[in-house]
Amino acid sequence: MRSGGIDVMVSILSGISVAALAAVLVRPARRLAPRVRPYTVISRTSLGKSPDVLSVAAPGPIMGAGVVARLFGPIVVASAARFGKLVEATGDEGMALKLRQAGLFSDLPEDVRLQEYRIRQLGTTVAAAIVGVIVGSIVGEGASLAVLLGALGFVVGATRSRAAVDRAIDERRDRMRIEIYTINQLLAMRIRVGGGVVQAVQQLALRGSGAVVDELGEALRLHRSGMPAAEAFNRIATTTPEAHSARTYALLAAADERGADLGEALLALSEDVREGRREAMKRQATKRRAAMLIPTIAILAPVMLLFVAAPLPSIIFGNL
Repeated sequence: MRSGGIDVMVSILSGISVAALAAVLVRPARRLAPRVRPYTVISRTSLGKSPDVLSVAAPGPIMGAGVVARLFGPIVVASAARFGKLVEATGDEGMALKLRQAGLFSDLPEDVRLQEYRIRQLGTTVAAAIVGVIVGSIVGEGASLAVLLGALGFVVGATRSRAAVDRAIDERRDRMRIEIYTINQLLAMRIRVGGGVVQAVQQLALRGSGAVVDELGEALRLHRSGMPAAEAFNRIATTTPEAHSARTYALLAAADERGADLGEALLALSEDVREGRREAMKRQATKRRAAMLIPTIAILAPVMLLFVAAPLPSIIFGNL
């Protein structure tokens, strides 16, 4: 059985080597559409079509234009889509929203992000299952252990990608919660010295960086492509993972549409953000203090019980 496991490993390594050699020798040609698209914006808009500004600087689809990609690309994409729907209860729209909130694959167009995630998820799952089968074939003496480890690798690979997305959303939400206080203060200063909402956001997007600035820059791109500014701000307010950022974007939309007093409102939102962060830090400190007590209690409690219980036999039964 050990020789069979070694043969399987040699076969897999040989297949990987051949695929890597084919990828080096048969390089996919660069697609022409991304290079031509910036020069056809005026023509498309004059014909009544969408200017497609968001995908001007984006690369093409994941599967290249080489021979191998054209042959096996549709099969891989279709298999990844079916696999994603099988292992995840979230639909395509919900998963696309999660990827958007996590900030993953931001250099790709929105219609390609989900495809990239599905393909990577399928590759991770298959790789984990193969590794489990190989380890079970080498270590075990029967096929049952190989099947068990292969199934375990399948489960780990299928859930790892989803856990990575959820973890990325939490990390991005924490960063935005830190950034939004400064963003609100800067926007309030820009508006107090004069200028409209869009001008203030433009100046901030040109000089700033971060997750919140990226979302504001997305709203500006939507506005340049023909969408009203209020609608663009409302759109990013519905897709952002951070509640305080959503309130800021909704306030920007209301100020641009109805001319509200934006400076005072932004300062008030900043105070709410600071209070929320203070309360979150207090809760986190309380949890950490409780976590620090657990090892102490786990070590001292048995020792104290032993000291208390040690004289009980002599007290109950006497000196026999």
